[in-house]
Amino acid sequence: MLTPDKLLHAYQLMVTARNMADTYEANRQVCRYVHSTSKGHEAIQIAAGMQLLPCDWVSPYYRDDSILLSIGFQPHELMLQLLAKKEDPFSGGRSYYCHPSSRDSNKPSIIHQSSATGMQAIPSTGIAQGLQFLEQTGSALFRKSTDGELPVVLCSLGDGSVSEGEVSEALQFAVLKQLPIIYLVQDNEWSISAAAEEIRTNNAYEYAAGFKGLKRLQCDGSDFIPSYETMQQAIGYARMERKPVLVHARVPLLGHHTSGVRKEFYRSREDLLKHGLYDPLPKLRLLLTGVGYEEQAINQAEARCREIVAADFEKTVQSAEPDPLQVEQHVFAPTVVTTEKGNRVGRNTERVMMVDAALHAIEEILEEYPEAVLYGQDVGARLGGVFREAATLADKFGSHRVFNTAIQEAYIVGSTVGLSALGMKPIVEIQFADYIYPGLNQLITEASKSCYLSNGKFPVQMVLRVPTGAYGGGGPYHSGSIESTLLSVKGIKVVYPSNAADMKGLMKAAFLDPNPVVMLEHKGLYWSKVPGTDEARTAEPDKDYVLPLGKARVALEANTDKLKKGETVCIITYGMGVYWAKAAAEQYPGQVEVVDLRTLFPLDEELVFATVQKHGKVLVLSEEQQHNSFAEALSLRISNHCYHFLDAKVEVLGARNLPAVPINLSLEAAMLPSPVKVSERIAKLLAY
Repeated sequence: MLTPDKLLHAYQLMVTARNMADTYEANRQVCRYVHSTSKGHEAIQIAAGMQLLPCDWVSPYYRDDSILLSIGFQPHELMLQLLAKKEDPFSGGRSYYCHPSSRDSNKPSIIHQSSATGMQAIPSTGIAQGLQFLEQTGSALFRKSTDGELPVVLCSLGDGSVSEGEVSEALQFAVLKQLPIIYLVQDNEWSISAAAEEIRTNNAYEYAAGFKGLKRLQCDGSDFIPSYETMQQAIGYARMERKPVLVHARVPLLGHHTSGVRKEFYRSREDLLKHGLYDPLPKLRLLLTGVGYEEQAINQAEARCREIVAADFEKTVQSAEPDPLQVEQHVFAPTVVTTEKGNRVGRNTERVMMVDAALHAIEEILEEYPEAVLYGQDVGARLGGVFREAATLADKFGSHRVFNTAIQEAYIVGSTVGLSALGMKPIVEIQFADYIYPGLNQLITEASKSCYLSNGKFPVQMVLRVPTGAYGGGGPYHSGSIESTLLSVKGIKVVYPSNAADMKGLMKAAFLDPNPVVMLEHKGLYWSKVPGTDEARTAEPDKDYVLPLGKARVALEANTDKLKKGETVCIITYGMGVYWAKAAAEQYPGQVEVVDLRTLFPLDEELVFATVQKHGKVLVLSEEQQHNSFAEALSLRISNHCYHFLDAKVEVLGARNLPAVPINLSLEAAMLPSPVKVSERIAKLLAY
């Protein structure tokens, strides 16, 4: 219920936010980092934040400092991020103003927030997905309020972001699964310099009508009481009914888009005057006088807010800068798997295929960890993955733990951010490497940066399985290699097993790693159907076997006598390259040593450099198109570190530099490396 005291509190928050915005504007030289403020949006934001509980989750967007004030953060805390100070509680001076992340148990929790408009919709929906799972399974990870209230998620968005396809993916999943989430859309009719009539045919409320099962509300977001009542209805609906709701709030934009993109650059005087008519501050002040507050009391409250903002700003300006020596901290959370453990050869020594080793690894994970889930396109019941890599798992563990998604690569990847924040352990799949690109936005913008920009609070524990590689006429959209694309992304790990034992050990280690791990799994090795790949089938390791990421292996050793005579070559490779190299080596008995990298990042540089220094002649072999590839980058690193040990320049062999893998088998073969092509390079190196 709205009491006069609550109205005064809301007004004090609004005055504080307005004074903060004015202070930043008056001190532009000090506030040199780009920022936005909630000026004009305060009423709806405060109305929302005041009704959230510590058990809830909120994803503010970059204009939502009033939400942060209303859930309990102090101006000084927000200003520390504004000025990128060491004690910034959100990012330690690494991210923009109003890009929070928080695990404060006395406030709603906040996962890492990025600048990319609309991108928070999927991770936030992932939180709601996780809350539903934990609630329905009675998990100890499910946290209610002290009064027994059920948690909800509030995802705040600007109306301009609703045109993003990923917002649609989030809404689709939330409605399909009926998740406890509120999408608060603040509509100021501007998307930077683009006016609403230029970029949309309908607003968020109208757009949301297409999502059947999504409750819709709208209000004047500049008027505090209608805003409070609307948010009360929305939050209550999500909290009690456990279903999604969208609130469309019309608000004025009184400030700049950002401190760097100023309103006078693109807005007319008439537009600014029109928006000024809906300023929420005088509206709420008038309301206070209407409920009995004297002018003197209101003036005193305003003065106290100004004093706090001024004092906090001065204190923040004097705060310490971050230590540059700590700039590399929190790229990754420490992993628990650092050594190889368990029996690599289990009690049953019968050899298994890679696809079965993966299936068994995930089955054992799901048995041991009730917070683990597996989802993606077609991985659920009936099919169990297009490669049958998840066959039987849905039947055994239920459709709440192993299930299909729509064709939504962005949602598949980005939702893991929210699940991980709750303590869940998602394993997700993209059907083919060629189709990962719609998911890269979430992988790069959200998952890879979360640990670093949250100052270590929110590492993303997820495994992303991606079938990759070419064989058998798979064609241009089912044969691609994407490792170089992935390796250009910092903050993720990339694994590439070449046999069943490594598949199982690396899968277990990837699952236990608290960071995002992409498992690249070569389709041609799944069943050892490609001639020469029978050794991809191995005895299956025991259940407790783990193989740490970043540890390569010698897949083929050279002869010691040949080595002493300088008649050897080493090949650094991975995946299918291991089998091309070993096949080519048959023509040069004892003269070839093959290193299987197994993990592309972290990379076992110690073994690579030691092997190169021992042999002096090296070929880096990859299935990817060669130019600008990981293989070429690795060859330069080898040259730089091993220059004085090299007998010849480092050779690189990859696929031809074509846009895609042709479907015709002879054209496919012409593009890819092969044992014959590898043999020619070996001969070239041995000739030195």
